[in-house]
Amino acid sequence: MTPWTTLLQIIATFRAKSITFCIHKMKTKSLLILFIAIIIGISEATAREYSGFFNFTYNEDDGKVELAIKQLDTEFLYVTSLASGVGSNDLGLDRGKLTGTHVVKFVKAGNKLLLTEVNYDYRASSSNLDEVKAVDDAFATSVLWGFTISKEENGTYYVDATDFLLEDRGRVAATLQGSYKLEKSRSAIYEDGLKSFPKNSEFEAILTFTGKPSGRLVGSVTPSADAVTIRQHHSFIELPDDNYKKREFDPRAGYGGISYMDYATPIDEPIMKRFIRRHRLEKKDPNAAISEPVEPIIYYVDRGAPKPIKSALIEGASWWNQAFEAAGFKNAFIVKEMPEGADMLDVRYNVIQWVHRSTRGWSYGSSVTDPRTGEILKGHVSLGSLRIRQDFMIAQGLISPYGGDAKEVERAKEMALARIRQLGAHEVGHTIGLSHAYSSSSEGRTSVMDYPQPLVKVTDGEIDLSEAYDDKIGEWDKVSIAYGYSQFPEGTDEKAELNKILSKSMENGLSFLSDATSASGVHPYTHQWDNGENPYDELLRMMEIRKIALYNFGENTIPAGTPYATLENVLVPIYYFHRYQITASAKVLGGLNYRYALKGGDQFIAKMVPAEEQKKALDALLAALTPEALAIPENILELIPPQPMGYYRSQAENVQSKTGTTFDPLSAAEALANMVFSEITDSRRAQRMLEYHSRNAELPGLNSVLDEIISATWKAEKSDGYYGELQKVVDNSFLTYLAALATDDAASTEVKAIAWLKLQDLLLYSTQKYASTSGSIKAHYGYAMSRIKLFDEYPEKFKIAREVMPPQGAPIGME
Repeated sequence: MTPWTTLLQIIATFRAKSITFCIHKMKTKSLLILFIAIIIGISEATAREYSGFFNFTYNEDDGKVELAIKQLDTEFLYVTSLASGVGSNDLGLDRGKLTGTHVVKFVKAGNKLLLTEVNYDYRASSSNLDEVKAVDDAFATSVLWGFTISKEENGTYYVDATDFLLEDRGRVAATLQGSYKLEKSRSAIYEDGLKSFPKNSEFEAILTFTGKPSGRLVGSVTPSADAVTIRQHHSFIELPDDNYKKREFDPRAGYGGISYMDYATPIDEPIMKRFIRRHRLEKKDPNAAISEPVEPIIYYVDRGAPKPIKSALIEGASWWNQAFEAAGFKNAFIVKEMPEGADMLDVRYNVIQWVHRSTRGWSYGSSVTDPRTGEILKGHVSLGSLRIRQDFMIAQGLISPYGGDAKEVERAKEMALARIRQLGAHEVGHTIGLSHAYSSSSEGRTSVMDYPQPLVKVTDGEIDLSEAYDDKIGEWDKVSIAYGYSQFPEGTDEKAELNKILSKSMENGLSFLSDATSASGVHPYTHQWDNGENPYDELLRMMEIRKIALYNFGENTIPAGTPYATLENVLVPIYYFHRYQITASAKVLGGLNYRYALKGGDQFIAKMVPAEEQKKALDALLAALTPEALAIPENILELIPPQPMGYYRSQAENVQSKTGTTFDPLSAAEALANMVFSEITDSRRAQRMLEYHSRNAELPGLNSVLDEIISATWKAEKSDGYYGELQKVVDNSFLTYLAALATDDAASTEVKAIAWLKLQDLLLYSTQKYASTSGSIKAHYGYAMSRIKLFDEYPEKFKIAREVMPPQGAPIGME
């Protein structure tokens, strides 16, 4: 835009306001003064200045950001995030997602300033500068960008930062499903996202990615799948001072942490240093047993969350103040609504964000952490907004509340809100440094950091939701906060005091076991979404609750005016209500009970699960596969027609069907059987059963476990009708997984040999039954014979892709 064009626009604007200009009557000098004044006004209007941690200007005419850099070789924190998202849980590109944290500095090289990331994974904590330099030079750094210096005035360097801010720092193009690239002609600086404060400067850009999708995900959440536009946020943040005191990592304490190799460490000490992640929290009076903090930890809840949810989040997140009080702090943890106009991505605010997606998805707690020390500078919780609807649907299926009593619907809503309180506390726990605590559900709800299945009870024969979720912080949570945040008087042996905190908790029967333990399938008491002192008794109890819920299931499960076909959506989480308890019970087989034990501590190290417990777990698992347990009552099946016009079945929410558009109860049962047998025949579990039995003959071995399953399935007396078909479904599921185990590349030769032998036993038994039966039962055993013979001839065909499985259903998700 030229000055004369702008002048003509201004004149036209003034004319529109009935202001007359008589330029032809003005003297040349007056005209020149007017022109200069207009040009100055134009400059002021189009180039905005921002002062703060970094000074910069934004010029509206050319859309460029000019950055002023005063201090070279001074480290600061560079954080990238997404100010707006794509809206797909599967893609994971959510509003507010943190996409990178880097310690960087500007280094001058000729006519360039190089934004260089410092490598803090390898260090030398030494006063010997040569020793420090030797480590620095041994490992690579990363130059994130090179800025050409446009001018230098009084020691301040000016660079054009526009191209840098328009880079795809969050790797959005690589995450989108398809062939996408950043289209800079459709990207620009987002002026409303430009801010600068004394200790942080914030930048934002509109980025457009063009290309072709490879699936349906992108097109389902964008107006045009060939152009995906989001906003990317950049934060330049002043690093905190050196007064923060690191706290050593202890695997028993429940914290995530940072680690690095310190090459200045004496050779008789571990070179890997580990410290926990936590906020800085200090007492006003360090010697007082209870003291107010110098600065409290404050969390802010998204103003965009609906009112009842916002209140529930504030209440649940505030539970943490109970733990900080127990650790000696008064009013140290505060939760309130976000101030109007504040930016959720501003590092000065710890936030609880309400995130919308097209489908229900994960919630997670992340943080901006100083990589040098582990100090948490900003907690950032993201909660998926559709998850509460899943919780309400679970309550809806459990109590069928639409019989005319409005209080019943409120009861279902309250369970969903109770989950939001617990979820708010859970995710905030991650952002104050804590890891998952998966053993707490077996110790009486001792931590909100577990993944809790609703604790449903039966009172006077009716389903009771009043204690579905806890309403307070747990005892283990208090122990964790005491370990991470307790401040001791000067002169105290801190390490000894911290060890006392953990030792006392162990004496009180508390333990901590986290993600890797749960995911391994080894530990019997660390599953996600389980309940109860032991998994198998709770499985049987949950099956009774499920039985009551299915008995009551029907027209009163859905509101008036709702298509009957939607009953299937509510039926799914009830039919599979015990699914996670099944997986938990399977962990007892070949299970190892252990702790994160340290030498010199008083915890036991490890012991194999006793034979009696393994036997009870197997019995409970087989009980879940009886026709009585698998059958869906006829009155329910009669109420579920195919989906009407405008409604659709989804593989993510509905059972896979082999009957076309109708609900398929046999496939529903098959999915449950597949879940059970996929766990029992897992090659690692099979190997442990084989090994543990060889070390202790009292423990059930793989051979005896498979024999018991065959007796309960293939060798069981066959029924007629619906129950008989359910039995065949279970039989065939087991045969499939047994053959898969016999050909599993990950399985040992010994395990595969036992699985092969059981297939031969089944072949012999099926041959006998084929000769002595008729009709569909004869067909059942005859087809089994053909499958096993095919296996013997072409075993590679039985490295199967797993068949029908239950749809997604976890009440919440990963962090």
